[in-house]
Amino acid sequence: MRAILLAAGFGTRLRPLTDTVPKCLVPIKGRPLLGIWLQNLKHAGIGPFLINTHYMADKVTAYIDASEFSEQATLAHEPALLGTAGTLKANVGFFGDDEGLLIHADNYCSPDFRAFMRAHRDRPAGCMITMMTFRTDSPSSCGIVELDERGVVVGFHEKVSSPPGNLANGAVYILSKEFLGALNAEFPCATDFSTEVLPHFVGRILSHETKGFFLDIGTPAAYAMANAMSPAAAA
Repeated sequence: MRAILLAAGFGTRLRPLTDTVPKCLVPIKGRPLLGIWLQNLKHAGIGPFLINTHYMADKVTAYIDASEFSEQATLAHEPALLGTAGTLKANVGFFGDDEGLLIHADNYCSPDFRAFMRAHRDRPAGCMITMMTFRTDSPSSCGIVELDERGVVVGFHEKVSSPPGNLANGAVYILSKEFLGALNAEFPCATDFSTEVLPHFVGRILSHETKGFFLDIGTPAAYAMANAMSPAAAA
């Protein structure tokens, strides 16, 4: 299965660290975040990869060129950011006539991608997307999902003060062939995937809750937490 990794953001909340390093390359225990993603995906038999670039694109290119992933990774440079949906639409041909992964590669996590793919394979009839979800200790700062008895998403609550639960959208998706085939025609003007595309698929998105850790490293405190995690927790 092929994967598109969204890795072009500025990481403004992590400044001053991201004044000199793109967010996708910030080190976690000495390893670039993007390299952790690619290694975990490769270990699960996923690839090749397409990675979008914008901020400090030359550093991302240099990292990939010197890495073990250079033969599997294609870089798609965006002189102006296209947005998460815009990047997917511009590169939907990368998947060919198959399903694929869309990953917001700015989190630190240890998901079981094989279990994720099995869940997608066995998803309820009518579901066109499988979304990775996780339990969060700060639900008001996340996009919280509501599920029916089948584990299908029936509601979104984006960063509200009193969300109904703590199951959060991890922004990692498996997209069916049917979804990808209709994307450009149905959403010609969409730029943001989570706000302009996902809400149209309520009732057609399967939640797969990862049992591994999942941490948004978007703030200095969260980044410090990631680097302070014990080897067992981060395994």
